[in-house]
Amino acid sequence: MTTFAKLTATASYVPGRIVTNDELAAVMPTTDDWIVSHTGIHTRHYAFDDENTSDLATKVGIKLLKKAALTADEIDLIIVTTITPDALTPATASVVQGKLNAKNAVAFDVSAACAGFVFGLSIADKMMRSGQFRHALVISAEVNSKMMDFTDRTSAVFFGDGAGGALLSQTQVENEEFLIAEKLQTDGTRAQTIHSGRIVPLTEVASTNYPTTDAFFQDGRAVFEFATTTVPEQIKQLLADAKYAPAELQMVVCHQANLRIIETICTKLGMPFDKFAHTVERFGNMSSAGIPVTLDQETPITGGQPILLSGFGAGLNYGSMLIRM
Repeated sequence: MTTFAKLTATASYVPGRIVTNDELAAVMPTTDDWIVSHTGIHTRHYAFDDENTSDLATKVGIKLLKKAALTADEIDLIIVTTITPDALTPATASVVQGKLNAKNAVAFDVSAACAGFVFGLSIADKMMRSGQFRHALVISAEVNSKMMDFTDRTSAVFFGDGAGGALLSQTQVENEEFLIAEKLQTDGTRAQTIHSGRIVPLTEVASTNYPTTDAFFQDGRAVFEFATTTVPEQIKQLLADAKYAPAELQMVVCHQANLRIIETICTKLGMPFDKFAHTVERFGNMSSAGIPVTLDQETPITGGQPILLSGFGAGLNYGSMLIRM
């Protein structure tokens, strides 16, 4: 019997600390007017003190279990997508597994930047088709604030912290399958366009050696060009291959990079803006967490028309996916 995955619940969490544009303007050369006009962002949330990436992800996991009326030991798979892990090792997903006491779940991280949630859903779908996994958590969690250079207004003003995710459950009913079509791509020739946490190799053996990492960096102009040219073309190709017209979509949830990028993608696709869900004004760019947080916040119609997800970011990784809920 063929096994499929259905999407049974979504959930999201953002830290309580709200950071305004005026607060950022007090520590870097920018203004509320500049940030709003260039990004559409008014506020974002930051994790402080002991709240790290695994904590955000765990809170989403608890919400997902409650919504689906499942216990932690019924989860077989946990995928956490993040570019701001608690540590390089162990995987943040392993920490989340322990905090949830999901003792039967295999857990690992996916690093695909802002396309992470789409890539994570795709991986979970393939694993669940094997028939070995009954329930899976796909959680995207980011504490971007800990990787920012607060002297760089071209990057720091964009980003916020948060987590969102989905619970997938096994089904043998084909029309319950959440995944309709997908297209995942990478352009590694542009890997330096966005980078974070680079660690340089040694130059000698010395007692003064100690590992250090660099802050987040993005080439804003190159990112805008990529997101507003390459990404719309991928979306058009996916829709054509799947034989769907833009008018047939219930909703589009793009990576919440900034409002101007979302507006431009909308124009390139020739769609009404009210079809595009957006939370970036309140939460900023949450990297891989932006899509699942927005999907959860917008509460799409279950069993309605298809929903388009489109993530794009460092790698350069980009992926678009048609789903049903």
